[in-house]
Amino acid sequence: MSLIAWPVPVPDLPADVHPALADAARAASAAYGVIRRSHGRAALAEEVGMGADGTPTMRVDAVVEEAIAESAQRSGVNLLSEEIGFLDHGSALTLVVDPVDGSANAASGVPLSCFAGALVRDTLPAEALTTWLDTGRAWWARVGHPTAFRTSGRTRLAGATVNLLRPKTANRDAWLRVADRAGRLRILGTTCLEAILVAEGSVDAFADAGSDTLRIVDLAAALVTVPAAGGTVIDARGRALEFDPDLTRRWSGIAAATPALAEELAATILG
Repeated sequence: MSLIAWPVPVPDLPADVHPALADAARAASAAYGVIRRSHGRAALAEEVGMGADGTPTMRVDAVVEEAIAESAQRSGVNLLSEEIGFLDHGSALTLVVDPVDGSANAASGVPLSCFAGALVRDTLPAEALTTWLDTGRAWWARVGHPTAFRTSGRTRLAGATVNLLRPKTANRDAWLRVADRAGRLRILGTTCLEAILVAEGSVDAFADAGSDTLRIVDLAAALVTVPAAGGTVIDARGRALEFDPDLTRRWSGIAAATPALAEELAATILG
């Protein structure tokens, strides 16, 4: 069956995480662990529907998202998630989540995928939590509070370590402009985890080099966590990054160690 043999740990969460965020993260890890023990790689990656964002839904996404939806209902908060869309439970609080960021990695056994969620009050972000599914490591941030981690502080693209989404036909030239100027380049296939690496100073920036691929569920946790660590998150084309239940809206998001680096990356992408 080509099962992925190693277990999925319970995430190691800080004590102050909002109960709704904590329960959703634990539900995601538990569901991923169960389906990984019972389904091989091909079954995990099988497309089983079409998501609210207009892209195909893998089985692994559907199973984990269902567990998170049940968690949100238990907690009495609304949910905005990439496959199921918006679930209104009549609350002022909404969980904006990517249940399994890095779905292709998660389905194939590459240990680079995560749960990422932000808790939004009305339209204002309050806190965010990202958990690395294969290790249980967690990063938490609350708006207005310092974090235990900081960005690298890098201000220039020359010599920077930059993670990018893979290039597409329409943005290949922009992608290559960034690649030519950066000091080191990586493609890990997991936007939310790569943004967290910016927040903790492991890499200097992450960017979608102008392909307009990212949705608010891809960026929500970063919009809280990266600024809390001293960095910034912008759209390469200068559009506002807003909490909107319309998952057809897309951005070319940039998470960078400093505003100066973010602006240089945007200028390089736009040419």
